[in-house]
Amino acid sequence: MSPLDSKLPPAAKANARERDGLKKRGLGAPPAIKKGEDGEGSLQVHQDPSMKIEGAKVFSVYGKGGIGKSTTSSNLSVAFASLGKRVLQIGCDPKHDSTFTLTGHLQPTVIDILKEVDFHAEELRPEDFVTEGFNGVQCVEAGGPPAGTGCGGYVVGQTVKLLKQHHLLEDTDVVIFDVLGDVVCGGFAAPLQHADRAMIVTANDFDSIYAMNRIIAAVRAKANNYKVRLAGCVANRSKDTDEVDRYCDAVGFQRIAHMPDFDAIRRSRLKKKTLFEMPDEEDIVMARKEYVRLAETLWNGTEALAPDPMEDRDIFELLGFD
Repeated sequence: MSPLDSKLPPAAKANARERDGLKKRGLGAPPAIKKGEDGEGSLQVHQDPSMKIEGAKVFSVYGKGGIGKSTTSSNLSVAFASLGKRVLQIGCDPKHDSTFTLTGHLQPTVIDILKEVDFHAEELRPEDFVTEGFNGVQCVEAGGPPAGTGCGGYVVGQTVKLLKQHHLLEDTDVVIFDVLGDVVCGGFAAPLQHADRAMIVTANDFDSIYAMNRIIAAVRAKANNYKVRLAGCVANRSKDTDEVDRYCDAVGFQRIAHMPDFDAIRRSRLKKKTLFEMPDEEDIVMARKEYVRLAETLWNGTEALAPDPMEDRDIFELLGFD
């Protein structure tokens, strides 16, 4: 047993092993932690400039837990692929279920595969951590640290580093980060360091819009130091969009797509398929068209939105009950 195993928690062991591996190979140290540069009280690992994703359009998908980020991401990936784009989807959730409708199964995570080789990334091959999904979409599951330990930012950084080391981003037109739940720390916000545009999946209800407001604040903080800007929001699983639109009008945001509460979308998840593999029922055909329209909108470029997030009290006054 390594002395590290008895003295350090998993995340610290991973960091120590990485430092040791970099030293043996004559490479530099991991990027330093910088305080406060992304907002008051922030404590985050900033991106190593060499890890910048170049040549591809990068989108990060956020939203409240259970709102349908993975469903949106996977169908959007296939929509981009149907437009002839080479697509890579990166799931950033310990559940590693972002891409299972694209591949039909749960993939092993990058962090678990790295553990198997004691974090010696040079021992891995692309096929060890990348799976080709429906319509040629390349699928990666970053995973996450053990519960209660570590930081999601480290995991995202290791995933991008591995993809760059194997030159897997050079032949990619679109990268989609499907990110875990609400933004509560720098780790969850790490994909924003790579993204051109952030998109928020919401619903026409208070809790979803409240989460969207927090995500807007996180993107604004990251925009101080990185190129990421907000593209807009997708009203998902919602018959109406009046509450979403009212919030957007109040803060200067924009709804760029609407996905009604079609039962076909729920059934597609149960069948482990995207909507593009489902039968040509009326609802499914309508939903596919909306995803393709969204893909075209994002590819052609969206306005760089800079909404002003509301204070909690103001959201309650805007959307709360009398």
